[in-house]
Amino acid sequence: MFTLAFTRRYSMSHRLLSLYNGPCGVPHGHNEHVTVRLQARHPEPLDGEANLVTPFHAAKKRWHAWIDERVDHALQLSDRDPLLTYFQAQEPALLDRILVTPGDPSTEALAACFMAKVNAFLAEQGGDLRCVEVTIEETPTNTVTFDGDPELVLPGVRFPDPPWWRRPDGSINDL
Repeated sequence: MFTLAFTRRYSMSHRLLSLYNGPCGVPHGHNEHVTVRLQARHPEPLDGEANLVTPFHAAKKRWHAWIDERVDHALQLSDRDPLLTYFQAQEPALLDRILVTPGDPSTEALAACFMAKVNAFLAEQGGDLRCVEVTIEETPTNTVTFDGDPELVLPGVRFPDPPWWRRPDGSINDL
């Protein structure tokens, strides 16, 4: 079976509340790389002409636009982070630049949310492809790969149904 893989770089900042006394408890940033791996839902033999699963530009256009326009330079916070209250009261114009995860915005949580989001995009485009793996390189020495069902690993949520990661729109939060 063929797998199409696309990598995108983005800059981000976050903090992890569960590690409040450690270095990740302070807002800080990373330049990350995310790779998604897509496969055909119903693989077929190559046609002897174009010999493509699908054109690369068609498969990655929406995903790359979302990463570039919404995720790049976003602040990633837990849905329980008190900074959300600050931004809602003091800087509401910046709310669309805050990516909110259920619990801490760990690389693991982000990989699951990203897989659900790319699959929502692909379903809206006809569902011929599905994301089978997301890899996020947080630093050159720390990488997380996720290849399961996001709904089975994301914690119980206090989000609307469906939450932002299951909707095929440009959202990164439900504020």
